[in-house]
Amino acid sequence: MVSLKFESTYINDFYSIVGKNESEGNITKFDLSIDDYYYDEKSFELSQIKLQYEVIKNLLKKNNLIDQDIDLLIGGDLLNQITGTTYSAKKLNISLLGVYSACASFIQSLIIAAIFLKDDNVNKVICSTSSHNLSQERQFRYPVEYGAIRNENSTFTATGSIACLVSNQKGKVKIKSATIGKVIDYVIKDANMIGAIMAPAAAEVIFEHLTNNNIDISFYDVIVTGDLGNVGLSILKDYLNEEFHIKSNNIIDAGSLLYNKILDINDGASGPFALPVFFFYNILRKKKYKKVLLVGTGSLHSSTLVNQGISIPSIAHAISLEVLN
Repeated sequence: MVSLKFESTYINDFYSIVGKNESEGNITKFDLSIDDYYYDEKSFELSQIKLQYEVIKNLLKKNNLIDQDIDLLIGGDLLNQITGTTYSAKKLNISLLGVYSACASFIQSLIIAAIFLKDDNVNKVICSTSSHNLSQERQFRYPVEYGAIRNENSTFTATGSIACLVSNQKGKVKIKSATIGKVIDYVIKDANMIGAIMAPAAAEVIFEHLTNNNIDISFYDVIVTGDLGNVGLSILKDYLNEEFHIKSNNIIDAGSLLYNKILDINDGASGPFALPVFFFYNILRKKKYKKVLLVGTGSLHSSTLVNQGISIPSIAHAISLEVLN
């Protein structure tokens, strides 16, 4: 796997909108929450598009910027053909790179942003993503109106959107390095078991990142995976121990910690929104950790191929961050 190092790339600011379940979970601070899944739109899909557009516009406003101040918008989401990103971007006068690594899309966006910022022609980049429980449930599983019984080991797609501003100007978080993952397929065909599907990819990219950078896992104060859930996190730790002899006491999963136990939401949260919102609002704002490795995890399945009985591949990307005072 390829690992990259960056000298002067920073995350300067961020903005998020969270759904009702997310606002009642373990995210204690956020910019805006919504109670209505429709968000005053006619469909859940239009609601997701609006969420992503609003976080970008509010991030610009928060930093006294306009569209023309941003050189590049990089984003991806789970909505068919990343339409959450593209339909929100058509309202903006910003060059767009749409990306897709399923729930690892936001980390992929950050890596690409850091690469582009090495070019003198690019000074400011916005990375964005979104997910919506009801639009993703009917895309990948069943519309909630069907009343289908959920597998207790399946995760629950988080509702919300987040955008961050990345530049070469010193900011709150420094991007130090990254490792780009490869596609892993352990021949699992059940789309309800995405934690188990993604855990090997997360383990492989963590091992490669540590090896390529010649560091021990203890180098990081915390390693945060995206949305493995409780089952996937357990598999990840077992995999690291058995395959690579790596003890992983400093690994947590954003998905398994996004909701509190009172909500009783299956195996935790999923979606590309889960990892960044947990990092920015629970890790960064508490100022407990300085050296952080974020590992975005993505299940690369489509409903069409799942219905044909094809196994589900996965991918994980890792980005190393230093939280500055």
